[in-house]
Amino acid sequence: MLVSALITSVGINSGLCVLFFTLYSILRKQPIYYDVYIPRLLLEGTSKRRSRFNLERLIPSPGWVRRAWKLSEEELLSTSGLDAVVFMRIITFSLKVFLVAGVIGIFVILPVNCTGDQLEDVDFVDFSNNSMDVFTISNVNSGSKRLWVHFSAVYIVTIFVWYLLYYEYKYISSKRIAYFYSSKPQPHQFTILVRSIPVSVGSSVSESVDSFFTEYHPSTYLSHVVVRQTSKLRGLINDAKKLYKRIIRLQSNSTQHKYGRAGCFGCFGSKVDLVDHYEKQLEDIEENVRLEQSELSMAGDEITAAFVSFKSRYAAATAFHLQQSINPTQWVTEQAPEPQDVYWPFFSSSFMRRWISKLVVIVACIILTILFLIPVVLVQGLTNLSQLEIWLPFLKSILTITFVSEVITGYLPSLILQLFLKMVPPIMELLSSIQGYNSHSNIEKSACNKVLWFTVWNIFFATVFSGSVLYQVSLFLDPKNIPAKLAVAVPAQSSFFIAYVVTSGWTSTSSELFRLIPLIGSLITKPCKSADDELEAPTIPYHRDIPRLLFFGLLGITYFFLAPLILPFLLVYFCLGYIIYRNQFINVYEPKYETAGKFWPIVHNSMIFSLVLMHCIAVGIFTLKKLSLAPTLIFPLPILTLLFNEYCRKRFLPIFNAYSAESLIKKDREDQHDATMNEFFDKLVTAYQDPALMPFQFSTNADSLNSPLLSSAEV
Repeated sequence: MLVSALITSVGINSGLCVLFFTLYSILRKQPIYYDVYIPRLLLEGTSKRRSRFNLERLIPSPGWVRRAWKLSEEELLSTSGLDAVVFMRIITFSLKVFLVAGVIGIFVILPVNCTGDQLEDVDFVDFSNNSMDVFTISNVNSGSKRLWVHFSAVYIVTIFVWYLLYYEYKYISSKRIAYFYSSKPQPHQFTILVRSIPVSVGSSVSESVDSFFTEYHPSTYLSHVVVRQTSKLRGLINDAKKLYKRIIRLQSNSTQHKYGRAGCFGCFGSKVDLVDHYEKQLEDIEENVRLEQSELSMAGDEITAAFVSFKSRYAAATAFHLQQSINPTQWVTEQAPEPQDVYWPFFSSSFMRRWISKLVVIVACIILTILFLIPVVLVQGLTNLSQLEIWLPFLKSILTITFVSEVITGYLPSLILQLFLKMVPPIMELLSSIQGYNSHSNIEKSACNKVLWFTVWNIFFATVFSGSVLYQVSLFLDPKNIPAKLAVAVPAQSSFFIAYVVTSGWTSTSSELFRLIPLIGSLITKPCKSADDELEAPTIPYHRDIPRLLFFGLLGITYFFLAPLILPFLLVYFCLGYIIYRNQFINVYEPKYETAGKFWPIVHNSMIFSLVLMHCIAVGIFTLKKLSLAPTLIFPLPILTLLFNEYCRKRFLPIFNAYSAESLIKKDREDQHDATMNEFFDKLVTAYQDPALMPFQFSTNADSLNSPLLSSAEV
């Protein structure tokens, strides 16, 4: 890629960023778009819709930048939880790393690369026609003593990243413990999930649970809620909600036709009043719901799983960690998620179905990885004009136009790859949901891991080794050749990844601020919405955004000594992310559940992988450049990095898996002096009741639904 192609890509994406920022600064002040840009503030009541015209609304203003910048970590913690703090710590961690690496890379390594003549001399007169390769380590002469600069940089940055990783792990561990100490009593702290409950003949699951825990945990056992098969019931409730929204929409829209056909697709059958017709359907569904709930109130349709609550956190933790039965496949215990975090469809599948689902997910991920190589190969063809002319000879005349060739080689490949990548997070979330996780947070963490390693494999390795699948697999089957292959392939793709950072980083982060997709969705659905429609603030998709941050971290760490020109673009990206995501946490995203920082181990492991990958590339590049002794001196670094990771795993990871007895007992002793604990325990008895079993009413003739169907004694 030529410098001119990169400049074209930077120009296009910079223009899009400015456009998104300007439109956001205007549209965010328009009352009609409040549900897109400040839904959280509307729900909290801190902002209200204003109908009076004001000229100031049409003038872009940077006030939101100042408010986002002033947001303190304590304010973020109190409003959005520890997960939001961890997310922002990823960005600040990356800024610290690439600020130091950027100083070394731009002011030390880049001049060394430019003054080499292995490839060609830099033409400062016709700068835009220089190849991007002259700014990489490939331009430094083999055997040159100047390569010791790159060697020293690898050691300095590695040690600095070690220090930051240790500091962040220690800091977030302490914040996690402090967050636990400062929290009010939560149902999941006193509850465990018990599965594979053995049931004797003539007794129910509820009776078995009560008998077992009364006998073996007599002083600490409080209550239990048996999980029931409610998949059919949830379907009926969803149908009722859809019908109710239709009725509200028809009643609120005086211009819409309220008469139609009662048959299939509204095209057949007799003509009826749609409101009356839907109300009758709604009453029928509500009656079916009540009948289904009544049937579930009996012992039938019980699942051999229950949420068991205890009188103290320590008692719940003891029951969770101890094997409950001589047979380890019975009375299997798990940590209970928060009540609003429970993924209820998990309980509708059998053990065998979940086991088969895990195999299906593995196969699906492999197939998706292979299929994704198609756009990767297409993208690599676009970056090579000569190859593109062979594939599509009829484009030769168009490709001779300078601007067109610059757009095709500099901007289009990254854009195509980014569009295909948009489909990956929702697919991975779907695959994780059928894998057998009992909570939305565990599904999101699993999807986060899948998206991260999918991105690393398909964007980094598949792009670097842009050949067949068999070639990529054979590479890793021969570990001895990995450093040498990486040393040749990685620097050659530096220009593509710089353009990728600009397109996928700058523009996608700016579109996150502008909320392009929600805005389009709002414009399409607004004519169909009524004033009674419930406003809901979205949650931040961690499984989409954390892998992106970590992948850019991998690019920065692996390329800082090979092609340091990537570092300024990464710094701009993380600076944009720092302001934009803080603004979104204030105005848009509302947490629905909290993992208390459990995403950080994923971040730590990703950074360790990035360091080891960088060391492997360094060994290969110094061997290729015939810098004697350097590969041998680099070799201890990956070993020391893995030892450092093992130390952190032993020192900090247990804090993220479970709280210590010291923390639990200290918190329990504080609760002994809390007058509200009796009220909390009363609510704990029914905290884990399936929402599908709760009474609800939409129609006006369903007064009988106001009484609960399951008493606390039955659950």
